[in-house]
Amino acid sequence: MSTPGEYYRSLPPVSKTYGVACLMTTAALYLGLYNPWTIALQYELVFKRLQVWRLITNFFFLGRFSFPFAFRLIIIAKYGVSLERGPFDKRTADYVWMFIFGALSLLVMAAIPPLYIPFMGPSLVFMIVYIWGREFPNARISIYGVVSLKGFYLPWALLALDLIFGDPLMPDILGMVAGHLYYFLTVLHPLAGGRNLLKTPLWVHKVVAYWGEGFQVNAPVPSDPSAGIAFRGRSHRLGGMATQGSSPEQAQTRDQGPVQQPMPAAEGVAFCGRSYRLGGR
Repeated sequence: MSTPGEYYRSLPPVSKTYGVACLMTTAALYLGLYNPWTIALQYELVFKRLQVWRLITNFFFLGRFSFPFAFRLIIIAKYGVSLERGPFDKRTADYVWMFIFGALSLLVMAAIPPLYIPFMGPSLVFMIVYIWGREFPNARISIYGVVSLKGFYLPWALLALDLIFGDPLMPDILGMVAGHLYYFLTVLHPLAGGRNLLKTPLWVHKVVAYWGEGFQVNAPVPSDPSAGIAFRGRSHRLGGMATQGSSPEQAQTRDQGPVQQPMPAAEGVAFCGRSYRLGGR
């Protein structure tokens, strides 16, 4: 059985980062370090006072410590991780883009007064549930050990539970709309013969590459542009020939030295200029 530290290190980067951010946000509130309304989504303050952080911070608040909060964290740890290790395996940038698109869609919907919610984190989490249900429609799910159903019906079952428990339904519905919009544009529409209208932008690939976590298949930018590179230019083996334009993987297996021209009579070059063995020619 793995320890909590081993389990934490085994989590994929995106789900781990979002889950930890949500946990720290609620923990800071519990300690009285901030007022929750300083991070709530309020468009009037965003545009009039330029409090642009509200467009991001409201997604990290899943509520105070309670059963609903714990249940949303479990959703991230179970279904978010399952998505990142399954359909989005080796597609970290695409998974980050899914979160960004979902957040942007929810912000647009929240601009409509009847759909406004000050904290959109629960909606973003429910979007994960909806996309998981579409990606794993035949997976068997047990709810509280009482009801067993297929993964396709999981979002609707959770919606029914919120209705029974008297919790607000609007966050769940908005999350389902955002999730269906993403799934339609990236999966259903291309399968029907259309083009992918929601291709991951280049800047998202660059952000993920700069982050240095995860991996993206056929990424348009190197996953770690600075790995194994000491300088840009020629490199030499000691006593060997120069190489030009070495890749990061090749650079890690070479001893890199200063720029110089190869000299047949000088073996063991260690500095720029002519060199001799002791007692050599």
